[in-house]
Amino acid sequence: MEKKELRTLIKTLKKQHSKEQLAEQSEQILAKLERHPDFITAERIMLYSALPDEVQTQAFLEKWHLKKKIILPTVVGDDIIPVEYAKDTDFAVGDFNILEPQNEPYHGDFDLIVVPGVAFDRNGNRIGRGRGYYDRFLCQHLDVKRIGICFDFQLVDEVPTEPLDIKMDEVITL
Repeated sequence: MEKKELRTLIKTLKKQHSKEQLAEQSEQILAKLERHPDFITAERIMLYSALPDEVQTQAFLEKWHLKKKIILPTVVGDDIIPVEYAKDTDFAVGDFNILEPQNEPYHGDFDLIVVPGVAFDRNGNRIGRGRGYYDRFLCQHLDVKRIGICFDFQLVDEVPTEPLDIKMDEVITL
């Protein structure tokens, strides 16, 4: 299946789930992430501000930002720029209508990077929305544990890949 076809399929599958069902799955997926050994030991975690059709992270951010350093992506041009999240962080709408934090760029290290995606496979391959932001960012952090999180219907048998695609070390779903 081509990437475009897979994106269309996943979009169709998402529409078969209510907002409440996706919210419940989000809670269960993030509960699994909380119990993951790499999350437990991580002090500096890159997460993301979720779009309405992604695993919802807002409550998770609020729960963990005082216990761990949480870093969120912003997009500047073609690049992800990491920004530390704080309770008083202001957000602005960025590319893809994603809420992006408006703080100074974060220049430190990461212990864990949690990655959204349109689809993943069991080998850790992922496809995103098609602009390559995460692949360009992740190729600069290949020594950091990468965990993809997704709804159960986003985990497919095989994701088409290209040479510059960066694999996840693991994928967490239901």
